Formats: sequence, structure tokens, C-alpha cells
Amino acid sequence: MTDPHQPATPPGTDEGDIERRSALAEHLGKEVWPADRDQLIAKAQEDATVPDRVLADLRRLPEGQQFENVQDVARALGLGTEQQRF
Repeated sequence: MTDPHQPATPPGTDEGDIERRSALAEHLGKEVWPADRDQLIAKAQEDATVPDRVLADLRRLPEGQQFENVQDVARALGLGTEQQRF
């Protein structure tokens, strides 16, 4: 029997968005920021295990835009991101 419990996700996100953002972060690392689309693609391609989905997502990013972090990339891809708390 499988556990029907699904971990809670922050408002503004769903589990799929979180998984995609996590994969992006895993294959890009922390040292690449800030970076544009081409720099992010090049960095991801350094990882022989990068999934096709990550590369496809990065190729969808707009050219000429600078991204400060994975959250910026997620927003540009239309992935849900956590609501900022005030």
C-alpha cells in the first residue's frame, strides 16, 4: 500500500513546478549566477547527466535577459513560484 500523503507545497506552486525548479538548480549549481540563457545552457551541458527536460526548459528562456537565480528562471518559464510573504 502506498502512502496517499503528498507533501505540502507553498502557495503559488505545485509539485511538478517544484521538481522542475529543483532539477534546474541541481544541474546549474550556485556559481553560475548571474547569467543569461546561453551561459545557463553552457553550464548545464557541462553535466553529462543533465536531463533533456532541463536543457529544453533553458532553451525556452528569452535571449538577452540576465537571471539572478533559479527563481528568476522559474518565473521566466512560467513555473509557479512561492508567494512572497510580507
